[in-house]
Amino acid sequence: MSTAPATHEVDPAVRRVRHQARDAAVLMSFSLAMSLLFALAFLLLAGLGR
Repeated sequence: MSTAPATHEVDPAVRRVRHQARDAAVLMSFSLAMSLLFALAFLLLAGLGR
């Protein structure tokens, strides 16, 4: 049996770093999706232009 408390308080600095890391991952995912979308759109336009 553990003597640790049931609730685990996270330091606000750690929470802030995790939040920033999650925001960075979301931004990178969005950037990747937009890059792929534009690349596919340009490939489609190039294919239709032949």
